[in-house]
Amino acid sequence: MMSCHKLFLRLSLTVILGGVLGSLISCESAPVDHRASDSPKQSSDAHATVSTQPSVTPATASTQPSNGAPASVSPNQSSDDRVLVESRESIYNNIYVYRTGTYVSMTFGHNQHLYEESRYNTADDRELPIPYTQFMTASLMYPSKINSILEIGSGGGRTAWYLHRFLPKVQITSVELDPVVVELSRKYFGIKDEPNFRVIARDGRMFLSDSKSRYDVILIDAYRGPFAPFHMLTKEFYQIVKAHLAEGGVVAQNVEPTTMLFDSAVKTLHAVFSQVEFYDASGDNVGGNVVMVGYDGQDLSSSDLHRMAETHESDYKLRYDLSQMVPHRFLLKPVGSSFDVVNQAGQETAGIDDKAKVLTDDFAPVESLKAIARHNQKWTIQSDPATQ
Repeated sequence: MMSCHKLFLRLSLTVILGGVLGSLISCESAPVDHRASDSPKQSSDAHATVSTQPSVTPATASTQPSNGAPASVSPNQSSDDRVLVESRESIYNNIYVYRTGTYVSMTFGHNQHLYEESRYNTADDRELPIPYTQFMTASLMYPSKINSILEIGSGGGRTAWYLHRFLPKVQITSVELDPVVVELSRKYFGIKDEPNFRVIARDGRMFLSDSKSRYDVILIDAYRGPFAPFHMLTKEFYQIVKAHLAEGGVVAQNVEPTTMLFDSAVKTLHAVFSQVEFYDASGDNVGGNVVMVGYDGQDLSSSDLHRMAETHESDYKLRYDLSQMVPHRFLLKPVGSSFDVVNQAGQETAGIDDKAKVLTDDFAPVESLKAIARHNQKWTIQSDPATQ
């Protein structure tokens, strides 16, 4: 049985060769890649490689910035065109903010490599230049009503801000571990306090553990460079997430399918949620990121999602058309003691490794504060890319 982390390599090849993407993925879109770049001077990263066009066709059918300004300069340029705007060292990260044309990016440095955490088009604050962030919004199709959204792992805050711009009456909370990242998001990425929008500097799991709120959508994008904190990958964490979902709520998580923990992450999410689905957010690149969705109850059909997409499109006038994301959906199907990943026609595309284990906390509850602090520790070896 093919291991699941190879699934999206195969899917991407099938999509590219078969032309399944159609108008959904731009021919110039590049995927998200959590692998290190070959050179610290390149802006290849943990969260994304450069994309010059939206991956999902804007509902407005326009590639021009919404403010009517001239088209932005593409970030797909050599590192010589990139200008270091500011570098900061926090207790969690080495952070570098770069500008390329109208694009600003936030990157973390690790072992002489850069990992891009966020990218912002200063000429168009409703653009999501990184493809997987567009597919994180596919989660909006699942709840029948949306009153509140929580994001864990804010980075530059652009996904949460996109949602705020199109859903201004929805209460949106974005939680970011690093206070310096929050500070830089306000300084360079257009993030600010507004009614129904707030950013909190705290560990996401600790925030949820202390919260009594419930959310219709919980988004998890807690990568720090090439790693996701282990305490946000375990069964106990997903149980906390589930306890904070409103009825009919959904969780969506950005995952990197080539990591050795991917199959375990799938099994772990399914140990808590009865339904687990995937959106191939790789664009025209082989092996890019995947958005994993978990929810309870009966599985939703494609027609169910199309209907919900049309309702929310009518309500919110989203830039990226939800209905065009549905063809990128894949389902998790139990087979004996393991699982297959199938397309919407029910055809097997890959399988989960039978030997993959459900991930559980590596600490007792009374030791949670100390263990989480350990998981959030700064990488021990980092370099300043600006000096390379």
